[in-house]
Amino acid sequence: MRNKIRQRKKPFGIKLVKRQEMLTLTLQGWIVTTILILALITLIITQIQPFLAVTSPIKANILVVEGWLADEALKQALNEFQMGSYTHIITTGIPLQRGYYLSEYKDFANLAFSTLKAMGADSEKIIPIPTPDVRKDRTYASAIALKEKLATSQIKLESMNLFSDDVHARRSWMLYKRVLPNTKIGVIAALSHSYDTKRWWSSSEGVRTVITEAIAYIYALFKNY
Repeated sequence: MRNKIRQRKKPFGIKLVKRQEMLTLTLQGWIVTTILILALITLIITQIQPFLAVTSPIKANILVVEGWLADEALKQALNEFQMGSYTHIITTGIPLQRGYYLSEYKDFANLAFSTLKAMGADSEKIIPIPTPDVRKDRTYASAIALKEKLATSQIKLESMNLFSDDVHARRSWMLYKRVLPNTKIGVIAALSHSYDTKRWWSSSEGVRTVITEAIAYIYALFKNY
């Protein structure tokens, strides 16, 4: 009798809610899940810096140096050139973003050229290749400028090592390989002295550098150039 009365009270036979069963984690399940998540986070934190600051050189005759590197990194690049079997150093870089009107050198490519020369490098073995002034995708534009310049040069770019800065190395390596698919390309990351690379999360400089570059790498990874 009661069931009939309840059925009559349902307006137009509309049923807004229903009872159903659902699975949920037990206490042990929550503990295991939490441990796995913490382990994954720890793995990412400890491995992301060495992943981005990749060093994987090959036997090459050309050393390409990103001209915006700090002087300490340029010293490391020069040491790599002197220790290797390279014939030329190529410096790249966009126009200076600060001090343009005061500096004798208007772009990072020529600034790095002069800096390496002052450090003792043979100027005849250094080739500056400036990059046009672009607002975004500067590394990609530098790779394009290098490709176009060497296309009309007597220098054959069959293999090269790219010298980049710390966590920027992985992204630069990827972009240069996109632009130069027929060239064997290795990469060398300059050692950073601005933060503890093994504990990058313990300083503001490390956090800003690693996280910013990680985001930029993901952006470049999926961008259609």
